Amino acid sequence: MILLQPILSFSMITRSSPKLLVLFSSASRFHRHHHHRPYAGTIRAVSTTTKADDDDYNTFFADQSVSWSSLGISDKLSPALSFTHPSLIQAASIPPILAGNDVVVAAETGSGKTHAYLIPLFHNHLLSTHSTAISDDESPPHHISLVLCPNVMLCEQVVRMANSICNDGDGQPLLRVAAVCGRQGWPVNKPNVVVSTPAALLNYLHAIDPERRRRAQFIRDVKHVVFDEADMLLCGSFQNQVIRLINMFRFDEKVLSRAKNSPPGNKLLLDDMESESGILDLENSEEIEDEADIGNSVEQSEAVIMKKRDWRRTREIYERSKQYIFIAATLPENGKRTAGGELRRLFPDATWVSGLYLHRHNPRLEQKWVEVTVDTQVDVLIDAVNHKFDTSLTSGCSRTMVFANTVEAVEAIAKVLQRAGIECYCYHSESSLEDRTRNLIDFQEKGGIFVCTDAAARGTDIPNVSHVIQAEFATSAVDFLHRVGRTARAGQPGLVTSMYNESNHDLVAAVRQAGKVCEPVEKAFSRKRSFRKKLKKRGREVGNTNAGARRETLCAQEQAA
Repeated sequence: MILLQPILSFSMITRSSPKLLVLFSSASRFHRHHHHRPYAGTIRAVSTTTKADDDDYNTFFADQSVSWSSLGISDKLSPALSFTHPSLIQAASIPPILAGNDVVVAAETGSGKTHAYLIPLFHNHLLSTHSTAISDDESPPHHISLVLCPNVMLCEQVVRMANSICNDGDGQPLLRVAAVCGRQGWPVNKPNVVVSTPAALLNYLHAIDPERRRRAQFIRDVKHVVFDEADMLLCGSFQNQVIRLINMFRFDEKVLSRAKNSPPGNKLLLDDMESESGILDLENSEEIEDEADIGNSVEQSEAVIMKKRDWRRTREIYERSKQYIFIAATLPENGKRTAGGELRRLFPDATWVSGLYLHRHNPRLEQKWVEVTVDTQVDVLIDAVNHKFDTSLTSGCSRTMVFANTVEAVEAIAKVLQRAGIECYCYHSESSLEDRTRNLIDFQEKGGIFVCTDAAARGTDIPNVSHVIQAEFATSAVDFLHRVGRTARAGQPGLVTSMYNESNHDLVAAVRQAGKVCEPVEKAFSRKRSFRKKLKKRGREVGNTNAGARRETLCAQEQAA
């Protein structure tokens, strides 16, 4: 927390081109009509950077030999893209997504992950439309791509990026993209891509649709599900909502698979299987799946009745009809309860795509570390804000983001800067959505100083941020990575000034050491408790061990005496 002090002071109180070498086994490609998914390997963008590449900051784009057409993107889509060359992460992600794999994309911030999934989704929709036109089908099936984000601001950002993919001729968006969140209801015209939060989507599926017919049809129409900021969606308050949605989509896959593969004359009735005891209520998904797969007649029941234990071993063998894509800039895997561990359990056959600098120091990023005290922190902050960055390197006006840990700290810092004659924008969760949107747009268009909490650290794609200042150091390594990821994006350079004090010295030391030895900072990850509490716990364990050793030594000495 930052407390305003007299004479412009505040105190910090912390609570106790590389070449793309794709390591991708051909066996990981599969066809949707197979019951089993074969081995799905891990894709990694492997750097073979030269000294010249480093000097030119060429760590973002794929090799010149990699083009949109070589990745399988149609000629109708590639001219609509605002950039002519794919990034490293796009070149590694697009092939497995086009192949139909479940894919986990874990890559550093600013690496082009949003377009890494939007482009293949657009390609699939355009290809489906073209195939339908050739076949002259009067009632083609309507397929939907669903993108789930943790908040409204990220949803609107994804919609803007999707709508920027326009027809080269008339400038109109190639697909119908709609956000279903906040005050925006369900669109009148059927969209190709729906962007929503988990809560808003569940509200639509349950509260807005009492007859439950649109709900079942929507779930049936969804063929691709993207989880943007997956590590956040699979933890905390989002986890139950997201797991429930995954169960709903998987159940629909099993319904379709079982109906399609039933013997002739003994076809399962989809309407019965999609009744209230089926896809529409998944609070008890285990029992629902068992009931639905038993069927509707005595003969069917006798044919499929088996021990529940045996059924649990075999029920995962079904024909897949949906694709699941997970996107994250940080994805801890050290433990079953982490987002990475949960994905390994839920989607063991998924293809993983890892970025060059996932959880690592970005070579385009210059970092400054300043230890401060109550007496020096204001001067250090003002000096950092007044630092003149070479804006010619970032192709635009100067933009600086100042991060603090609490709403009170943001307001205090804004007052300090204003009293020093420095105008700034404020952004935090207690501001209204209208105020946050207006301040964010003004900052994007005009530049300046943007004082914010971690609400602006995830997913916000603000171009050409030249400087990030941590007025209060992040409380975890995950938050640190998201904060510094607001600059040095899309191949641009950037500067980060991190202010810290004695209370966060251990976390700073761990992060700096990881940067020095070019290792990931995963050992410093902790989402449920601060890094400092973790160290305290470890210290208590060491202390107990030492105390036990001392007691054993004393006992041995007494016996010897």
